[in-house]
Amino acid sequence: MDVGKLLSQVKEGQLTVEEAERLLKDLPYEDLGYAKLDHHRKLRSGFGETVFCQGKPDAYLKEIFLKFYERDGEVLGTRASVEQYELIRTAVPCAVYDPISRIVKAEPEGKERKGCVAVCTGGTADIPVAEEAAQTAEYFGTKVERIYDVGVAGIHRLLSQRDRLRKANCIIAVAGMEGALGTVIAGLADCPVIAVPTSVGYGASFHGLSALLTMINSCANGISVVNIDNGYGAGYIATQINRMAVNK
Repeated sequence: MDVGKLLSQVKEGQLTVEEAERLLKDLPYEDLGYAKLDHHRKLRSGFGETVFCQGKPDAYLKEIFLKFYERDGEVLGTRASVEQYELIRTAVPCAVYDPISRIVKAEPEGKERKGCVAVCTGGTADIPVAEEAAQTAEYFGTKVERIYDVGVAGIHRLLSQRDRLRKANCIIAVAGMEGALGTVIAGLADCPVIAVPTSVGYGASFHGLSALLTMINSCANGISVVNIDNGYGAGYIATQINRMAVNK
């Protein structure tokens, strides 16, 4: 809920005091019994609550998604299956689904996107996590540059993209295997780098642990690390950084 907009509507006579009071009763959250929807989050942090779809019972997921959409006119869901998308679409017909990132969302057309965040991957197999990051950042109002398949095994591919990297306010480096991409990018760029280890790789990569340890132990400055496969977290933090750069 945009409280400023609500107060303006009261001032202009578009809403009565009683109607505004009824809407404000659900702040700071709406209690559904099985879930407490944090409608106050955008007012506190600048970002509305996101729905983590994986593992949620169908009836709960459908109602949660619908409640957010009815109140805010937009909603983002992560880690959704095709079946969950089909369920959500019965309640919110305008919802769209990307099977690569597993993101389901409903949002107004023509949303403005500002600044620049570059999302890079070591290989094509890292794209699902990268797309979760990219689409999260876009949903929250960030312009995204995708620079995929530029891993260090063919480092000339990355070096040829230096001009695009220099334009970014923040760079997300998504890589599995040994996870060296983040360190190399941080050695080339003058903006913050968020490294995302992925669970891509052979047995000794331990489902992303090898990449995680490489990124945590990076010798490059200006690099931070999120959890394995956490594209959403990277996209969120990158948007925070981008907003600071745009608004400075």
